[in-house]
Amino acid sequence: MKVLALAGGVGGAKLCLGLARALPEDALRIVVNTGDDEDFYGLRVCPDMDTVMYTLAGMSNTETGWGIAGESFTTLSALERIGQDPWFMLGDQDIATHIVRSDILRRGGTLSQATDYLRRWLGVERPIIPMSDDRVRTMVETDAGTLPFQTYFVKLRCEPRVSDIRFAGADGAALSPGFSESLDECDVLVVCPSNPYLSVAPILSVTGVRERIEAFEGVRVAVSPIVGGEALKGPAAKLLEEMGEDVSCVGVARQYAGLCDIFVLDEVDRHLADEVSALGMEALVLDTIMTTDEDKTRLAREIAAAASGRDAE
Repeated sequence: MKVLALAGGVGGAKLCLGLARALPEDALRIVVNTGDDEDFYGLRVCPDMDTVMYTLAGMSNTETGWGIAGESFTTLSALERIGQDPWFMLGDQDIATHIVRSDILRRGGTLSQATDYLRRWLGVERPIIPMSDDRVRTMVETDAGTLPFQTYFVKLRCEPRVSDIRFAGADGAALSPGFSESLDECDVLVVCPSNPYLSVAPILSVTGVRERIEAFEGVRVAVSPIVGGEALKGPAAKLLEEMGEDVSCVGVARQYAGLCDIFVLDEVDRHLADEVSALGMEALVLDTIMTTDEDKTRLAREIAAAASGRDAE
């Protein structure tokens, strides 16, 4: 069984680590959202990509949910001294990642090539693949105006009220080669417990992706990032409410109608299983809270077992 995981953010990175531990070496491919990518100080920064990569490399800062453990910020302090406003935190070790990525891109390499180079040097054995090698930028329509994602998310701390989200460049973007190959070759598709609007929707916005997933011949599984009406991390609950959706696992499940065979919800939300099933997907109730590495591995194994069982039917 070969698994393709779609991921972004902390929740996605956690499940990817569990899948990496639970599956054989050649059985996992990870496609990551790049709608969050932005240029800072001439460097291409890929926050979701780096969160997944650092997590699988065992070097992520688990307290902040971003960056590298034990990081220093000497360069950022120097930038502030010379009049810059360093509202986007870039650690000294993290900057090395962005320098190398940006250099590869400037020399004509693709984001896929840059990511593959970086993950190998960081000791990550599983392929990490950008959703596209073309630029797609998440733009957030708010009561404070149209904001680039990082301005909304980091600088303004998700405070503006959101009315719409669009993905600039998606119409002209192509799937990355690794993403396209994975959709053809994998037996199971897992949508990780990532923000459905900010991490998964950008992936689905790339030309042809939604149609490919609708036609996917294997088993499609999605995991809710909302537990007991609250987001485990980030603004998913706030966005569901502002976009006029139920702030619950059912609200998340509606985003994946037609794209999902099995929807995983937490034990706390067992009473909502019938509402999920009514959307045309199997409701699978599991303990989805991933506090320890053992939790991540257990959940990954349970998801793989459920997908394998459905595939055998």
